Amino acid sequence: MKSKNLLKSFDEKHQDSTVWQFVKFNLVSVSISLLQLFLANVLPFLFDSLKAGLPAFLQPVFDPEFLFEGESPYVVNGVVTWGYVLPFFLSNLIANIYGYFVNMKATFKGKGSKGSIVIYLVTLVALILFSTWLQGVIVAYLSGTKLDAMARTFAALTAGLVQMAVLFPLEKYVLFKTKE
Repeated sequence: MKSKNLLKSFDEKHQDSTVWQFVKFNLVSVSISLLQLFLANVLPFLFDSLKAGLPAFLQPVFDPEFLFEGESPYVVNGVVTWGYVLPFFLSNLIANIYGYFVNMKATFKGKGSKGSIVIYLVTLVALILFSTWLQGVIVAYLSGTKLDAMARTFAALTAGLVQMAVLFPLEKYVLFKTKE
C-alpha cells in the first residue's frame, strides 16, 4: 500500500512534466502494443476467409505486385482482399482508441472534447492507412524468410513506433493541452 501511495504522490507532483508524461505515454504504449499485437495475430483467423477485393481507391495503395511475390491467398482477380487489410486496420484502430482514453485520463489528465476526438480520429485513420500499408510491405518483405513466423509482429511493432512519434505530440500539445 505504501508503494501505491508513493507512486500516486510522485505522479501528482510531476504530472505536468513532459518527461514524466512521456514515460507514462510509453507505458500506456506498451499496453496498446500488446493489445495490437494480440489482435494483429488473432484477427487473421476471423478475416482470412474474406475474399472481397478492396475498392478501387485503395487498390493503388495495396498493390499486390508490390506486396506479394507470386500467388497469394490474399489476392483475388489481381486485387488485394479485405481479408488481408482488415486485421491490420482493426488491430490499429481498436488499440489506439483504447490508448486515446487511457492517455487522456492517466497520462495527460485532460478532458477530451468533441473536437479533439474528431481530430484524433481523422489523424488516426490517416495513420492507420499508412501503417496498414507499411505493415503489408513489411509482412510481404519478410514472407518466405527465416522471419516469416514473426512478420506480423514486426510489422505491428513498426506501425506502433510510427504512431507513437505522431500521437505523443498531438495528444500533449493539441488534444489534451492544459490551460496555463
